[in-house]
Amino acid sequence: MHNAANDPLRPRFTAFVRERQQDFYKLAYSYVHNQDAAMDMVQNAIVQALGSLHRLRQPQYMETWFYRILVNACLSYLRTAGRVVLVDQLPPQSAPHSDLDRSMDIDRALDQLPPKLKTVIVLRYFEDRPLQQIAMMTGVGLSCAKGRLYRALQALQRILGEELEELQQLEAKNPAAAGTYRDREEPLR
Repeated sequence: MHNAANDPLRPRFTAFVRERQQDFYKLAYSYVHNQDAAMDMVQNAIVQALGSLHRLRQPQYMETWFYRILVNACLSYLRTAGRVVLVDQLPPQSAPHSDLDRSMDIDRALDQLPPKLKTVIVLRYFEDRPLQQIAMMTGVGLSCAKGRLYRALQALQRILGEELEELQQLEAKNPAAAGTYRDREEPLR
């Protein structure tokens, strides 16, 4: 049995976790939408990573390796514990959309995606990961990661497009409440 306390990578991993813990929490929270569960996911991933640190053959990929562990922990949680999504418990919005409302719309749309598609969106646009790294983190080839990203963006466009149409209809009925996206230089998509 391997003693994780004596692993030569442990100090580097510990520093890495301290430096990036907020990023890990945000990623986990984007999956589980619950503060306690997100902290548990990060903690579980850290414990799991410490236990298998000796198996990391290429230390330069520590970040990719750990993100994969964390994403898998979140996906496992969603499969076994069900989804706790507090945003869905809020009443529907009828007022014009603020930035917070748009953010909540995006969260709801992401929650409608299958986990594999949600993962590529979160890693690409919330974590700013390059596609090659996303492929490594998710254990698929680059072309598969690109395909998932394309399908995820199409699904989000369809989901958010339906909501945008509803907003446009609401705005047409109540022009005084408009000011949401007509004032923008770029149209919402």
